[in-house]
Amino acid sequence: MQHVHMQHGYNELKALLQLPDTAVQVVGDEPVLGTRFALASTAANVLAAIGVSAADLWKTRGGSDQEISVDLRHAGAALNSFLYNQLMAEAPPVGVRTPGTSVGGILPTADGRYFHIHGSFDPVGMCKALGATEPSREAAAAAVAKWDAQALEDHIAESGHCGAMIRTETEWAQHPHGQALAARPPVEIIKLGDSPPEALPWGDRPLSGIRALDLTRVLAGPTCARTLAEHGAQVMRVGAAHLPTIEHFDRDTGHGKRWTNLNLKEANDMEKLRRLSAEADVFSEGYRPGVMKRFGLSPEALHELRPGIVYVSINCYGHEGPFAERPGWEQLGQSVSGMAAEEGGDGPPRLVPAAACDYTTGYLAALGVLAALKRRTAEGGSYLVRVSLARTGMWYLSQPRIPENVPLPDGPLTGKQVENFLSTRKTDYGQMRHLAPVVQMSETPTRWERPSPRNGSSEAVWVQV
Repeated sequence: MQHVHMQHGYNELKALLQLPDTAVQVVGDEPVLGTRFALASTAANVLAAIGVSAADLWKTRGGSDQEISVDLRHAGAALNSFLYNQLMAEAPPVGVRTPGTSVGGILPTADGRYFHIHGSFDPVGMCKALGATEPSREAAAAAVAKWDAQALEDHIAESGHCGAMIRTETEWAQHPHGQALAARPPVEIIKLGDSPPEALPWGDRPLSGIRALDLTRVLAGPTCARTLAEHGAQVMRVGAAHLPTIEHFDRDTGHGKRWTNLNLKEANDMEKLRRLSAEADVFSEGYRPGVMKRFGLSPEALHELRPGIVYVSINCYGHEGPFAERPGWEQLGQSVSGMAAEEGGDGPPRLVPAAACDYTTGYLAALGVLAALKRRTAEGGSYLVRVSLARTGMWYLSQPRIPENVPLPDGPLTGKQVENFLSTRKTDYGQMRHLAPVVQMSETPTRWERPSPRNGSSEAVWVQV
């Protein structure tokens, strides 16, 4: 059955990005996770395309053909990658954690609908916006129950917090923003301007010598940069001391990176970032539309600073349409697109048993980077790669489902079920066990050269290799 799902999604990406004819072996069968959505197969589609693109870049360097394989169970586990990241001195994590706080979740509204609130990094502010008596899940649920869903969505958007009304796939298809997203592919590559063709730097891996800046947090954006690192890119995460993060997620997505902290509101730090950007090949950011422009870091500005840049923009709702400037997370991508409504079936809406939109969006972004770098070698130019969590949710909905007569497993994979995909290494956090890269390649094995770094542990300079 995996071959049915593989052909559908993979061929779509192959045609969209003009990938070469390269055989990929997919091992295993669906279902892998406890849902009718073919999550593992859909993730494997993207990962297979990444392997083919990386192998294509390797051949551009003069390398030989490669054998590429993806294990469906490994691909499914990777959609909950943070669950399997464990410091050996601590107990294994239990359950699928939600970024933010316990005030988040899908709750009924006064008009018989459902609404997903997300406390993000400001649960107190969210509860105040709801009119809750205190910052707790119980108080938030009581407050949501007094609102009609559409009125609450409008109010939450106006207050700058994260939340969305649960919609069916049909409702989203009829919504102006759903229509705006439907007009775009799951990964966009837009040429920003001209520059001379650039040969890949010398090296023994597909992305050797490629420098990537990672101005993202939590899962989707960091997954993009982590994926580039597993094919040899030098990645510098750029955070800020005043920005909150989630350490468990930082450890999961930090493989292969260095981490520097810069405050973009400080002139000296901004100059450091501009110097890094002038010598970078990839600039990846996870902010809402317009934020980077206010800092002088728009795609057009980066093209002027560094002709030949590949600029990645990742957000929740995409880059055009009435929801474009709203903040959001993985769960809201599932909520608006129709995934949560379908997953709930005849009962209340619920999320799929994986951070599917987050990780898959990161993989799609990395795939776009690889395709853009290939174009740069042939025709030159700077490129903008755009992806979003909501558009990824819509892509999942367009894929085949697990048939109703096939029994489903329960929830995410257990640690025992993924033990063959785990690796252990020494890090600044201590001895850490984690999922290894999913894509297997015969000539350029995927690996992370650096362990996950601690917050702000590096200077804002590229390492000469």
